[in-house]
Amino acid sequence: MSDVSEVEILRLSAFPAAPGGGNPAGVVLDARGLDEARMQRIAAEVGYSETVFAVDPVVHGDARHVRVRYFSPTAEVPFCGHATIALSVALAERLGTGPFRFATPAGEVEIATAPGSVAPEASFTSVEPSVRELPADAARELLDLLGVARDDLDPRWPLLEAFAGNAHPVVALRSGDVFDGLAFDPGALRALMDRAGWPGTVTVVRFPDGDSDDSGEARVEARNLFPVGEITEDPATGSAAAALGAYVRELRGASAPARLVVDQGRHVGRPSVLTVDIPPRGGITVSGTALPIG
Repeated sequence: MSDVSEVEILRLSAFPAAPGGGNPAGVVLDARGLDEARMQRIAAEVGYSETVFAVDPVVHGDARHVRVRYFSPTAEVPFCGHATIALSVALAERLGTGPFRFATPAGEVEIATAPGSVAPEASFTSVEPSVRELPADAARELLDLLGVARDDLDPRWPLLEAFAGNAHPVVALRSGDVFDGLAFDPGALRALMDRAGWPGTVTVVRFPDGDSDDSGEARVEARNLFPVGEITEDPATGSAAAALGAYVRELRGASAPARLVVDQGRHVGRPSVLTVDIPPRGGITVSGTALPIG
């Protein structure tokens, strides 16, 4: 008998922009008694980019304080935004909307949930983010693997690494043709990501010509490359969206858009939308919902 058949697993799609959109996540609401090896086998059998496990669903007797772990089909990851949203929605449907707190391997993450038109809306506020330069050799290898020349980069937005739970290199392109035509060797990119300490995704983004509209909101399109198993690109990536918010704040400071609306998933046929709120300091907030699959 498979591990999956013995454990109750919810399957939800987080951040859908339309029916059939969003990023699938497995959700195990009670993973007490599951060891690391078994959780890894379950994540591999589920086959989604991540499955989240509530390894302690009632921390110190509080059902709204949950200790969680995240597994891709091949390895544990410190944090996963879309699985966090999926778990938040599932808990809100059972316990009622309101605040939650997740103890993750990346740190404590504050959750807010509220009633939505179809399903609860959820948001998480990331751990304290940071932004740093990419090592020159990793930057060169990354651009070579993506087939991107230095002239293809958007000069307003330099190549940097942003962290808001996971480390993500951020590659901003100025050409829509280059953005749409990305091609890469998944195995070679995975090897670079493992060496460079990028457990999440490589974030490739196109910014609008202006920084934001009169409301302080900017709409961007992102592709998040994630070679793991049969997957090569993520349809919606909450941790990358939070890191992107940190990246924008680092480069624009007080003039940063207060909100980014991130479109993702077009290239893999799963349209998604993530809302990113950027405060002057502290964690970045990412919002969306999740719907049952099937």
